[in-house]
Amino acid sequence: MRALLQRVREAQVTVDGDVLGQCGPGLMILVCAMQGDTEAEAGKLAAKAARLRIFPDAAGKMNRSVTDIGGTALVVSQFTLAADTRRGNRPGFSAAAAPETGAALYEAFAAALRGEGIATETGRFGANMQVSLVNDGPVTIWLDTEA
Repeated sequence: MRALLQRVREAQVTVDGDVLGQCGPGLMILVCAMQGDTEAEAGKLAAKAARLRIFPDAAGKMNRSVTDIGGTALVVSQFTLAADTRRGNRPGFSAAAAPETGAALYEAFAAALRGEGIATETGRFGANMQVSLVNDGPVTIWLDTEA
């Protein structure tokens, strides 16, 4: 699985003008299930995201996690994180998990994040969503269970 974490002051996702989820301060997480991924990988990725020390401590050093600060999370499905741009100018997405599997692993990731004690809201898998956020730092971290 792949995830792009952004430390945010606030974030929200809407569909057709309706707010589906929001968070802040905390993490905006774009997540993509890849072919062959399992629920175990979703849990491992969520645990890593929950413990990643990317928030400032009293001295201003990135030494605290979203859990440490009592932050929240917004999780949005993003199959385009599977983009293969090695050939031509049109990305390929064949490495992404099939939609049914992707949806299940997306939900498993969000559930695992909640299991870590983080208040977590989500977008809608497969929907055309509009995401807005205020990136704090900016701090943006790429996580991949393959790496």
